[in-house]
Amino acid sequence: MRHYEIIFLVHPDQSEQVGGMVERYTKLIEEDGGKIHRLEDWGRRQLAYAINNVHKAHYVMLNVECSGKALAELEDNFRYNDAVIRNLVIRRDEAETEQSEMLKAEENRSERRERRDRPESDSVNENDSDSDSRDNNADE
Repeated sequence: MRHYEIIFLVHPDQSEQVGGMVERYTKLIEEDGGKIHRLEDWGRRQLAYAINNVHKAHYVMLNVECSGKALAELEDNFRYNDAVIRNLVIRRDEAETEQSEMLKAEENRSERRERRDRPESDSVNENDSDSDSRDNNADE
């Protein structure tokens, strides 16, 4: 069996069906003796260019180990499913199990956002406690 990285884009109007599609595709691979090494749902993102007048799509990435037969069946599913607007299958030398660069970048962005928001709330609390202590000193 060979290792593959599979990315497929789902029409944004069909985003609620992504969970069922992923379940169907993983079941297809596992029933043939394959293995899912990594599954990432990147969510809805802006496309670099419009595809059939669609400007956004729901991105899903799979790293799998499967036979050629299972891969051919999976590609047929992509081809005949109107919700899948694009797909890309890349053969890999070995299994990829760590997070993708896309997911790492998204986590870094969210961490920076949290850090940026956190000091503002801390500084407000510190100012409140300073004003309280000044009030207490004034009372004495």
